[in-house]
Amino acid sequence: MGIRRADPFVQRAVRELAADGIEAGLFHTSGTPGDEDFPGYRERLDRAVTPRELADAVASWGADAAVSISLPCENALRDAAAKAFLDSVGIPTVMTPLPATMLLVDKWETKRLCAQAGLAVPEGFRVDSDLLAGRGLPVPGYRDALRVRAERLGYPLMAKPVWESTSVGIRTLRSSADLETHLAGGPETVSTVVERVVEGDLCSVDVVGRPGAYRVLPPCWTGRAGPEPVFTFADLRWCGPRPEADAAFRDVARTLTGLCGDLGVHGSVNVDMVYTGGRFVVLEINPRIGGATTLSCAASGTNTFTSLARLARGLPFTGGTAPRTRWAVEFLAAGRVPPEVLAELRRRVQVVTAHELVIDGASHGDIVVFTLAEGEEERTVKTLTGLHKAYGFPAAGVMAKIGRLLDPAR
Repeated sequence: MGIRRADPFVQRAVRELAADGIEAGLFHTSGTPGDEDFPGYRERLDRAVTPRELADAVASWGADAAVSISLPCENALRDAAAKAFLDSVGIPTVMTPLPATMLLVDKWETKRLCAQAGLAVPEGFRVDSDLLAGRGLPVPGYRDALRVRAERLGYPLMAKPVWESTSVGIRTLRSSADLETHLAGGPETVSTVVERVVEGDLCSVDVVGRPGAYRVLPPCWTGRAGPEPVFTFADLRWCGPRPEADAAFRDVARTLTGLCGDLGVHGSVNVDMVYTGGRFVVLEINPRIGGATTLSCAASGTNTFTSLARLARGLPFTGGTAPRTRWAVEFLAAGRVPPEVLAELRRRVQVVTAHELVIDGASHGDIVVFTLAEGEEERTVKTLTGLHKAYGFPAAGVMAKIGRLLDPAR
């Protein structure tokens, strides 16, 4: 995903730096961002750039400090390695140190870390690809051991690569037959985490800071978790009041802060969870900004990119829980929205961003984020309903979800 996923908060952070006489530079491996996307120095690097090459490019530009805002996790790992090179030549880099980053990109290690910290995680086990493929020590009973573990957990189960990002490679195991297919092995087999399916409401939380000062942004609700993996942006995504869940999250926030401190997190991490039965179950912790960062910034008035810039500059940074100050709602249009319709939308509601969502070079239509104050729910639904009647936008399905969220009494 491109820099536009950070719109408009990264641009605000860059302009704030410029006002203080500081030039910002963007080193990127995809897209062709313009001044409207990043109003500073821009340099495109090869997608296969190595950590050393990345560090050399940043140093050659003359950076005094650096910040990683890369997605997805494999790029965050690259940046963590580049951090080691940059730190060694006196360019302090805001990125979680490499040892901790390597733990967090490994889904099995993350699960163990969370459980040790006292966070709820799905029950599961690790499946080693070397043992399945017959590489290394022969273990004749290995498949039988995994079958026993699976039967005790019960179906359906979810299998995801130990090194996985943006839901790539996740599959559902509905029966022992599916498990057998999964365990068939082969040269291309990767190690996986097999775990019990947790059904509930998907939630994403960002934590930003450094040891001794972490700010936990408010939870963002991103869809439903179940036996089938779904496209990240398929459902309405939002950040707003949810009293029972907000109360349950307070202890989780404290525990996450302690875990970040133990790991030495420096910068931003994104935590994916499921809220079910009155508790939060942690699915993964990603050592990077999240796909819902724009939502959490819009709802809390806390600009994560400004926070990262402050960390890079060594300025005072205050931790704690960032209070939610308003609703933020995000939805994906079926395609590109005509400019005149977007202009009308901007006249009627407070639009944070509206831009094309491009992932790995493929367009998924326009994505829209808007905000409203608590107490404006009914008026906002009426306003958007009028827009839908006039232009067919937002689409009927999206409009129904917005209505149920903001004005459930309708």
